[in-house]
Amino acid sequence: MMAATRDLELVIRHVLAGLGHGIHAGRERGAGVEFSEYRAYAPGDEWRRVDWKLLARADRYFVREAERDSHVATWLWLDATASMAEPSRELKGVDKLWFARTALACVAAIAQRQGDAFGLAICSGGKVAFTPADRGPRHLQRVLARLAAARADGLPPTAQVLKSSLHFARAPSLLFAATDGLDWHGQSGPSPLSEALLRLRKLHHDVRLLTVRTRAEVEAGFPSGAAYRDPEQETGLHRFSKADRAAYLERSAAHFGALATSCRQHDIVHHEACIEQPLADVLRRWLQKAGAR
Repeated sequence: MMAATRDLELVIRHVLAGLGHGIHAGRERGAGVEFSEYRAYAPGDEWRRVDWKLLARADRYFVREAERDSHVATWLWLDATASMAEPSRELKGVDKLWFARTALACVAAIAQRQGDAFGLAICSGGKVAFTPADRGPRHLQRVLARLAAARADGLPPTAQVLKSSLHFARAPSLLFAATDGLDWHGQSGPSPLSEALLRLRKLHHDVRLLTVRTRAEVEAGFPSGAAYRDPEQETGLHRFSKADRAAYLERSAAHFGALATSCRQHDIVHHEACIEQPLADVLRRWLQKAGAR
């Protein structure tokens, strides 16, 4: 039912109902709402923060310290290359791109509720399309419109394109990236996508990765004898037989095992999901992993 609607706001309301999660737990002291402690008055403190009742008892000026949520920029990174068009063989209207962009749309809605600035980067057709970070309901509408308009197309951006596009890397931020992970490793080593995310992690960004696959991709549940063409390669058709299943599963396990190892080594929060799983459950587990760091 969710896949049948183009209204991302409706889907977000359904998914986030009762979720009750934020996307960061940073706290900093200041003139907030939740009381933390008293400290001695210092020149420059606001008089409205002086506790006058305590002054009457102690004959000294004290100000109330409180804790408030810190506002950090949140970036959404969507892989919209051709391989993300792979559809579910169980759920009509659901493909990897739909699942990934809807998950990121929910993260954007949570960021907006927290008052955080959030921006969007969409990798598609060898390019990176940016929506600058901003706050507020109007900006959320802008980001949702960009996500809804994204189409799975072409190859990932090159290393040079990605490197020149990381202009938001000046200040540490949260980065939620959604991809199928098929381009994490190339034939000669890390792919441009993985290099970019690892570089951002080295620059002290909090990177949180979601890899999405269909259940057929995970379990090799493809019809025997069917022919497939890699949408991101120029090679010909590939036929999948029963004899190919064991080799496919072995290569798949090695690839995604290496991806998971790379994330652990670089302290990147990583969660794997099938697009046939309930989106709310996947989002909850992804955020719980990030909050447990």
